[in-house]
Amino acid sequence: MRTAYKVRAYPDPEQSALLRRTFGCVRVVWNKTVADRQRRYTTEQKSTSYKDTDAALSEWKKTEELAFLGEVSSVPLQQTLRHQHTAFQSFFKGTAEYPRFKNRHSRQSAHYTRSAFRIEPDGLWLAKTTAPMKVAWSWPGIDLARLDPTMVIVSREADGRWFVTFAVDTSDPAPLPDTGESVGVDLGIKDFAVFSTGEKIGNPRHMARHERGLRRHQRRLARMQKGSNNRAKQRSRVARTHSRVRDARRDFLHKTSTDLVARFDTIAVEDLAPRNMVRNRRLAKSISECGWGEFRSMLEYKAERAGRRLVVIDRWFPSSKTCSACGHLLATLSLGSRRWSCPDCGTRHDRDVNAAKNILVAAGLAETRNACGGDVRRHGFSRPHSPVKQELSDVSPRVPVFQGGE
Repeated sequence: MRTAYKVRAYPDPEQSALLRRTFGCVRVVWNKTVADRQRRYTTEQKSTSYKDTDAALSEWKKTEELAFLGEVSSVPLQQTLRHQHTAFQSFFKGTAEYPRFKNRHSRQSAHYTRSAFRIEPDGLWLAKTTAPMKVAWSWPGIDLARLDPTMVIVSREADGRWFVTFAVDTSDPAPLPDTGESVGVDLGIKDFAVFSTGEKIGNPRHMARHERGLRRHQRRLARMQKGSNNRAKQRSRVARTHSRVRDARRDFLHKTSTDLVARFDTIAVEDLAPRNMVRNRRLAKSISECGWGEFRSMLEYKAERAGRRLVVIDRWFPSSKTCSACGHLLATLSLGSRRWSCPDCGTRHDRDVNAAKNILVAAGLAETRNACGGDVRRHGFSRPHSPVKQELSDVSPRVPVFQGGE
């Protein structure tokens, strides 16, 4: 498996200038190649292969206008062409959006393969540099000098921070010991996650703490003259505020997902579609701040690495409207109803805890009274059949036989 170690970097002025030129060249190659692809497809109705873009790059370096492309390492430029080729392939397969043009104010990065870097005891040496780059190594149990990365990614965030990512191919880690526990997780806005065990994790709402200051900084930025030094400084202040929110949110998601994977052998979640849910104008901002998509991605790779099982149930399953005790399905349940009583069995439910329990049952990880005749996976609003005894005459009374071949 591939593991990435991302650390802070502190380039000196000479290295910083070289990396900025590299970022600019990477951006020029990417944007010019995208424009040429679009122009060729519009005029000639022909696609562009990686071989064509590679030959075009060689010709660009020979021109007087783009001769500066030869002043930086050629490896990041070649990697840019490979990444763009992969991006267009993903677009035509329908698994990604159309590649966009890069701008100078967003995150900048350059990818170096083995031929363009080396790791020495004194630090990281990149191609075209005359001194090692200082990095803040954060893993005391791993020796950086003995690390054998397949790729090094140098990046600069919009707030001015530098990072280096080491991509390393490692053997699969040993799975975590079994705990014998399973859990259903219902994601929400007021409470970020509610477990079928009744435990609730509140939504920290990181953006709310910085929203007032962020609005003030953005108003100041809007008043400043474009191209001025003060505007550039103010843009950095806005970017730093966004970075604080993003880092705090990511830290919270990492800690929550790691705790889940460590405590439970099997985790059941809903197949949410945040992109569709943000069309609700009243909840779009709150949904976007939660980071449900990133949380699920973390659960997926951490569960696979730890030997755990992640089960994703259908997004249309009525987990909130189904009674987890008897299986009764309500016809309607407003979003403002946080507690409700089952009209069949009279059980009083907390909306989110009940949904988490139903997610666990729908994933086949738990059995309730619904298993003896009540269908927890049905669709529609038809009234469920009352659970009845389903034992056969020649079967032991202690071994129930369920409907549907379960």
